[in-house]
Amino acid sequence: MMKKMSSSNDSKNKPLRDDESVTNVDLPDESEKTVISAGGTMSRKIAAAGKTPPSIMMLEGPAGYVGKQWPIEKSEMIIGRSMTSQVFVDDKSVSRSHAKIVLRDDDVFVMDLESSNKTVVNHEPLSPMIPMKLKDNDTVKTGNVLFKFRERGSLEAHALEQLQEKSERDPLTGAYNKGALLQRGQESFKRAKLLKVPISIAVFDIDFFKKINDNPVLGHPGGDYVLKELVRVISTKLIRADDFLARFGGEEFVVILFGSNLQQAAEIGERLRTTVESTQFVFNGHQVPVTISVGVATKQNEMSTWDELFAVADGAVYQSKRSGRNRVTTA
Repeated sequence: MMKKMSSSNDSKNKPLRDDESVTNVDLPDESEKTVISAGGTMSRKIAAAGKTPPSIMMLEGPAGYVGKQWPIEKSEMIIGRSMTSQVFVDDKSVSRSHAKIVLRDDDVFVMDLESSNKTVVNHEPLSPMIPMKLKDNDTVKTGNVLFKFRERGSLEAHALEQLQEKSERDPLTGAYNKGALLQRGQESFKRAKLLKVPISIAVFDIDFFKKINDNPVLGHPGGDYVLKELVRVISTKLIRADDFLARFGGEEFVVILFGSNLQQAAEIGERLRTTVESTQFVFNGHQVPVTISVGVATKQNEMSTWDELFAVADGAVYQSKRSGRNRVTTA
């Protein structure tokens, strides 16, 4: 018995997926054919991009900042070397308050704030304190630092936003990664020093994490589950709007507590510890006991760098471990 062969008519009648559309095109010396295109997928990308605010992206400037994008969502944003600037640029060619970005309805303007090295749009220096309307793809130069402006709904800006977010996140847990932590930590330390406000950090390790990975029933999938669930619990229950949670590496995490003094940071560290201890971690029907050792430190007047602050908090973590684990040590 022979199997029925499918004909071209059969393929025409085949139902389309949700992300496909039909387009009729004329081909030379051939009958009319049906072409499948991913119209639905592109429509979704365009719809998502439509929600993307206007933005500026750094094309040339300090290492670590090139490629960074700042969404323009406030009515006014200052570009400058001051730590209070919304677009902070750590470059000596940039004045402390160099230029202002102004958002009015759907229009974006830039204005030079009587800077030392001028603000230049598309190679044309601006007159101080006179706003100029920006168009898509315009370049804005402040000192030696070059930005590109993208209008609202830009597909490129949307793609860059997703790429930037992906580059700053730990792929397993979704927490910020070590690179993002180092950049944010240095910026936050400088800002706290300039504004004379406290900054603290809580560093914590998962106790006996190797035993979870080495457990024949749990293995590395069980360890991955614990890491992801830990971040989910802390992010949803404990992290405030201004806090910054990052995975430093392995089973070590850091929370930057900008504006928190030592007493407040110690209280947050204790809430971290008790919340993790009281959370039920269940993997494939097996309950996994999880606790953390926490070290807390606050910037002191004699500290001059972020690295010094981190080293003190990291040392406090090891003190918690030496003292029996599942505890908070305040440095």
